[in-house]
Amino acid sequence: MSAADLLALTPAGLYCRAGDFHIDPLRPVPRALITHGHSDHARPGHAKVLATRETLAIMALRCGDDFAAATQAIAYGEKLMLGEVEVSFHPAGHVLGSAQIRLAVPGQVIVISGDYKRERDPTCTAFEPVPCDIFVTEATFGLPVFRHARSRDEIGKLLTSCTLFPERAHLVGAYALGKAQRIIALLREHGYERPVYLHGAMEKLTDFYLSEGINLGEIRKVAADDRAKLGGEIIICPPSALQDLWSRKFPDPVAAFASGWMRVRARARQRGIELPLVISDHADWDGLCATIRETRCGQVLVTHGEADALVHWARSEGIAAEPLHLIGYGDEEAEPKEEGP
Repeated sequence: MSAADLLALTPAGLYCRAGDFHIDPLRPVPRALITHGHSDHARPGHAKVLATRETLAIMALRCGDDFAAATQAIAYGEKLMLGEVEVSFHPAGHVLGSAQIRLAVPGQVIVISGDYKRERDPTCTAFEPVPCDIFVTEATFGLPVFRHARSRDEIGKLLTSCTLFPERAHLVGAYALGKAQRIIALLREHGYERPVYLHGAMEKLTDFYLSEGINLGEIRKVAADDRAKLGGEIIICPPSALQDLWSRKFPDPVAAFASGWMRVRARARQRGIELPLVISDHADWDGLCATIRETRCGQVLVTHGEADALVHWARSEGIAAEPLHLIGYGDEEAEPKEEGP
């Protein structure tokens, strides 16, 4: 069976002909395999959806219980035959429930990474390299300039600022799924014991993380009338809220933004970010290169992001490489979606 029988690019996205399913399709399809719950990958309207239990729950929270006609949960490492293809899901380390998808037929294994990161995250299962013949990788931060700082050190910067400016509220812009909960968990690991305050848009997904046994300590929703009293506190909010009228009621707020894009100082200045925090839920350049090596693949296909540099690097390593031009997948770190009021 050829690689084209296992994976083809269609208007709806990646399609596996031998198994008759799409992976993270851009439009409603008869059968969809979903890597994770971010809205550019997990869209409603499919007839059947296969994903991890956590991803299915997140899709129901974000899209409603009727987001698909039928759903099926699959555990990490569980094997399932779809048509002629053995399918299994493996941890991606991106957000809770995120997965790489492995497609196997005799003599051929393809792994689709979805979004992934290599740094430890206390809120989700760590990434596991999966050996394969062809590796389809994201490249959101696929340039050598993107070498992320240690998240622990970035949290240290936030807490240092809180100590230096105890009268000021610290507003931390973060994506609602995964990033917000990770920041809270990292704060707790750093010994921060005060309540963490949440913008209302963060509440539903954070409650889900809590229900999954993720220890986030004391969480309080920001009450409109209490904003002026929150000097010295840490408040997690959607990045767009940093420029909203909502943020102006806090005492002399420090605008922080947690994103891999904060490595680019011009982006921080353009957004009026006083305290950029380089905390990413995607692999950086070193993580991308290490992962490609660890899969021991003979070919790599590079999807959304900075494909050209990673393709060049892979070829220099003796690995066949090509860009795979997928459109319709945004970058949740750059322009967060579904933030709500």
